[in-house]
Amino acid sequence: MTPTHPAPDDPCGPGRPLRADARRNRERIVSAARAAFIASGGAVPLDDIAREAGVGIGTLYRHFPTREALVEAVYAGELDTVTDSARRLLAELPPDEALRAWMERYARFAAAKHGTIDTLRAGWAAGRITAPTRERVTAEIRTILVAGAESGALRADVDPEDVTTLLLGTFQATATGDPGRRVEPLLALIVDALRPGTPR
Repeated sequence: MTPTHPAPDDPCGPGRPLRADARRNRERIVSAARAAFIASGGAVPLDDIAREAGVGIGTLYRHFPTREALVEAVYAGELDTVTDSARRLLAELPPDEALRAWMERYARFAAAKHGTIDTLRAGWAAGRITAPTRERVTAEIRTILVAGAESGALRADVDPEDVTTLLLGTFQATATGDPGRRVEPLLALIVDALRPGTPR
């Protein structure tokens, strides 16, 4: 059962940096969760994750009050390689091509994390989590859009958050297991809509 209040010995009160022992506990929990999600998907019991991490369930909940929060922490850590690739792609390709290549890379990552991405989508849709991973994705899309607007390859009147919404919606629409519903043509449509001359 999720505690409604932090325990008296909670080492990480609001706005305070984690103590070294609390930071180690958090890292162990995330590491155990990552291994469990890879092996069993996002439905693995949190008690099992706490046990594998060598902490009590109360400690797990102090760091991650909900399953979505824990899933997002794991997802955010693994998202680094995807988000870090945006600038490298921009150095190698025109901005519109870089955007498509980056979205395809993100799509492959999301598909590989199907057990956890479903939990994230549900949390985002219900407003239960603030989704810092979504903010990171939007920041990389903004970087590419700005470069595209400066070069004339992409429209300058697009809100990066709208592109993120389209992207996540595309992933959700293609996560049905229907082999005929492929993500690549939909990503191509998104990029085409972002090129200059597309009606608003």
